[in-house]
Amino acid sequence: MTTMLGRGATNRCPVCGQGKVFQGFLRLAPECTHCHTRFAGLRADDAPPYFTIFIAGHLLLPPVFWVESAYQPPMWVHMAVWLPLFAIVCTLMLRPVKGAVVGWMLRLGFTGDDHDMPALPLSSPPDQKPSSGRHDG
Repeated sequence: MTTMLGRGATNRCPVCGQGKVFQGFLRLAPECTHCHTRFAGLRADDAPPYFTIFIAGHLLLPPVFWVESAYQPPMWVHMAVWLPLFAIVCTLMLRPVKGAVVGWMLRLGFTGDDHDMPALPLSSPPDQKPSSGRHDG
């Protein structure tokens, strides 16, 4: 598991370690150029930003609190220092975290092929009447 997470975080194919995971900054490549593992159907969705914010918060909040308690600078200093720092750290961490999430998804057996799943019904079953909004009772 840690091998696949590490390979994904370093933009290497989690399966073979040779090809690349990303085609752009955050766009997944359609498949590995070496072992042809498909990445096109994998959707990491909100997991990478969530983990990125979680990790960045745990790394940067202790120094924020320490600076506040030790020096008590004005709020504009906090905003001038910490907001850009949080933005830079989150931007730099997002790609490795997304690669690690892709490696984790492949390790868990996700393939991205959702066309096998049954479609959800669009209406209620015919034996049930739609509710009229009244209570008879």
